[in-house]
Amino acid sequence: MRLYDIAHGRTGDKGATSNISVIAYRVEDWPLIEREVTAERVSEIFGGLPVTRYVLPRLQALNFVIEGALKGGVTRSLALDAHGKALSFAVLEMELPDSD
Repeated sequence: MRLYDIAHGRTGDKGATSNISVIAYRVEDWPLIEREVTAERVSEIFGGLPVTRYVLPRLQALNFVIEGALKGGVTRSLALDAHGKALSFAVLEMELPDSD
């Protein structure tokens, strides 16, 4: 199963920092998301960049702040899509164990 099967993402960006939220579609999927979607796993997706994870249990959401993900920011990067919007799908592609 992929994370996008049970959650959606929202993003923001400020300078070189990307902010990615992962939000469960259904409350019953929240425990799996909270357990499996760690700062370490998100950091691996972005080549070891520093990641801070914030847990928002009342919203069944996680928020990740990824320093340096935008290579200097939207106006300074040569990347075709330097906005954080494209980065959320990289996280949503994460493989998860099937929930029981």
